[in-house]
Amino acid sequence: MAVYTHVSAEALGEFLTRYDFGELVSAKGIAEGVENSNYLVDTTEGRFILTLYEKRVDEEDLPFFVALLDHLAAKGNRVPRMLPDRNGIAIQTLEGRPACLIEFLSGVSLSHPSPAQARAAGAAQARMHLDLADFADERDNPLGPGGLLAFVSRDGFDFDAIQPELFDRVTTALSNVYDTIDWDVPRGVVHGDLFPDNVLMIGDEVTGLIDFYFAATGHLSWDLAVTHSAWAFDATGSHYDTAVGRALIEGYESVRPLSPAERATMPQMARAASLRFLLTRAWDWLHTPADALVTRKDPLAYLRRLEFYEANPGLFA
Repeated sequence: MAVYTHVSAEALGEFLTRYDFGELVSAKGIAEGVENSNYLVDTTEGRFILTLYEKRVDEEDLPFFVALLDHLAAKGNRVPRMLPDRNGIAIQTLEGRPACLIEFLSGVSLSHPSPAQARAAGAAQARMHLDLADFADERDNPLGPGGLLAFVSRDGFDFDAIQPELFDRVTTALSNVYDTIDWDVPRGVVHGDLFPDNVLMIGDEVTGLIDFYFAATGHLSWDLAVTHSAWAFDATGSHYDTAVGRALIEGYESVRPLSPAERATMPQMARAASLRFLLTRAWDWLHTPADALVTRKDPLAYLRRLEFYEANPGLFA
């Protein structure tokens, strides 16, 4: 469950007086997500999402996210803007936390996307990449291919407590990626976490791309590889869905064709994407308290994806 900070009805009612969105009718904590505290808020004027930012989101990064979402929305992308109050201020404080009132988007996230839905998601991601080409702001990506070596060297990482010889396996895979990856491929601002639960859909239509809190400057092909690793496998990473994986890439290329260099480096980007989530899940697996409200996710599910990509280097040819 992703409600770490409790907001009373009285505090929320007072918070809403900063806006012109009516009076509080109801509020309910949202269980999905692991990074922040989220509430579904109904007022006399509509429905909104209230997000309180917990320790994983740096308050200094919030202006970047505000500008990013405004930029995408202005170009017609279906993204949830962080709404300003009547004084034009989008980033607020509530219950001692940075907080934003956010647009509510209709749609549901999928557990088992179809090829048609994957194709639509790939196309939406490509449109996002194209529309961010003239977005001037930048943000470092510590979890992109260039930042993983520093991440793996953090104190407190005991990979072999998860699986024997996992440390050697991870460091060997990282070295192989760094020795073969082509860094000279298109870059821009990327989502970085476009899993099925961050894409809202009605039928086969994308109605929203959400949760941009890992957005940063990075390689566009790496971002596509992250999405491929999330959409084309089952939750355990044991089964690859060929039709879904192919449809995702086809959908992306229907809007933004990959360059020959990008296509050639996709196998390495897919391995880098797998390592990114293997590492962050491993960190959480080792450091999430047993009584935490967040359910730990199996890091080995991304080791299986890594192994699949290593065994199928021609997958993106």
